[in-house]
Amino acid sequence: MRRDTVPSPSGLGSVSVVTKTWRPTRSFVFDAAVMLTCVAVEVAFTVTALLSQPAGTGLVTATVLIWVGQLASDVSLLFRRRWPLLVLGIAVLAAVPVVAAVVEAIASPAREHGEPWMPVSIPIAAYSAVVYARHRIAAWTLLGVLAALVAQPWRLSWFTVTTSALFVLVPALLGMYVAARRRLIAALTDRAERAERERWLLAEQARVEERLRLASDMHDVVSHRVSLMVLQAGALRMTTDDETTRGVAEELRSAGSQALEELRDVIGVLRSEPPDATADLDTTVVELPDLGELADESRTVGVPVKLDVEDAAVTAAVGRTVYRVVQEALTNVRKHAPGAEAAVRVGRDDEWLRVSVGNGPPRHPGDPALAATGSGTGLDGLRQRVELLGGTLTADAGDGGGFTVVARLPRVPTGEAGRP
Repeated sequence: MRRDTVPSPSGLGSVSVVTKTWRPTRSFVFDAAVMLTCVAVEVAFTVTALLSQPAGTGLVTATVLIWVGQLASDVSLLFRRRWPLLVLGIAVLAAVPVVAAVVEAIASPAREHGEPWMPVSIPIAAYSAVVYARHRIAAWTLLGVLAALVAQPWRLSWFTVTTSALFVLVPALLGMYVAARRRLIAALTDRAERAERERWLLAEQARVEERLRLASDMHDVVSHRVSLMVLQAGALRMTTDDETTRGVAEELRSAGSQALEELRDVIGVLRSEPPDATADLDTTVVELPDLGELADESRTVGVPVKLDVEDAAVTAAVGRTVYRVVQEALTNVRKHAPGAEAAVRVGRDDEWLRVSVGNGPPRHPGDPALAATGSGTGLDGLRQRVELLGGTLTADAGDGGGFTVVARLPRVPTGEAGRP
């Protein structure tokens, strides 16, 4: 393709136009080279024949007519891959005048050994018919006719039989070998692809079964234990007379209730199949969760936090994910960049939320024991959680020693972009 710049129809400025240009393929270039070689050989034979014939004998006209037919057969080689039977048919027609000339001059010593010559395109046409033709019966019928014309059965000799074998039979046998080899390669390739698909399906089935098993275990074991914890915390809040204990019990009950909601989301994701992984998520429309509590927690341990949040209506699943992104990012600031100033920004448009948590370089050495805590997979887990909702998450180190986490989330979950 070629890109051209042309004046705009409105007369203001210019526009870019992509024009499709034809480029010869490698096979076309090869066929053109074969065709030109055959034409060159035919021209050399024709010129030699014309120079050796006496003027006024009428043989010059016959030689030219034969050469025209052979030239048409040579040119047709350009289409030997697309229309192999047509090319073979043209080669048969080009051989007929040669045979007629032989029959006419059969008594002349000058016509011995099958002269004039057969089209040099015959071997290429025979090979192409066997390799590329879909109708094998028609191809072998034309090959039989062509072999008979070249062999000249009315005047059989070692020369004519050898010529027929070299011009027709040997190329046809070579074509059979090449065609069989290509079919074998295609069959092996197809078998390998089917085996690969079967392996993928088996792995996918195992993955689905493991997801269902995990979902069942989480529902039967974890959810049950957390529910008991919530009930016991609620009972403690209602029965105790101590205000401090009542407050702690309420916090424990609230945390447990939130954990149950998140467990329900996780179980829903495990039980659903991509790309419908968000089908069972909580789609209740709510306001963004209060991020001020997270900022206050960081400030109490010496990490100043600037908070800039735009109000937005999102689903409950997206709201909890935003909360977890900010929570994990601020936790990492406290662990790896003590004393650094952090900035939390949440912006929105009609369909998307952009959550950004960045920090500057640490102001004093951190605690190695604190930095070593955790599994080290927090950001990876966040990325998977964001991608399940149809969003993206990036985490990059800045030039000045800072770090920035940016999450882009749909306000309504859309699921993963696609299955690998």
